[in-house]
Amino acid sequence: MSELFQFGKQVLASQPFSALLGTELEAFEPGKAVLTLAVRDELKQQHGFVHGGVVSYLADNALTYAGGSVLGDSVTSEYKINYLRPALGERLTARATVLSSGQKQAVCQCEVIALNNGEERLVAVAQGTISRVEGKR
Repeated sequence: MSELFQFGKQVLASQPFSALLGTELEAFEPGKAVLTLAVRDELKQQHGFVHGGVVSYLADNALTYAGGSVLGDSVTSEYKINYLRPALGERLTARATVLSSGQKQAVCQCEVIALNNGEERLVAVAQGTISRVEGKR
């Protein structure tokens, strides 16, 4: 297990909201992050889809992980998400990559995939600007 991946797992474990949702870090390397989340009834809205706030959270966190992999300690400066279809299935996966980065910020993109009966379906895409926390690297 790489030092970066180990660090990423520690960060995730220190986020109470991520722990509440049961988020897992699957991959974390320079320029890339993959987060997953098991779908359970408590995460759904009234139509039986995963709530948009949960999908958005997963994209946001994956974007920040990807940006942080090249910037160091980072936060989301802004992001936009497009919901493409209802998130249905057993598991959500957010795959984020860095598109461009400098010393203070990175622009990242993310795809959120739902696994349903062995089939992956793209349910949302997001793009965001991730900013390095000043004074840290």
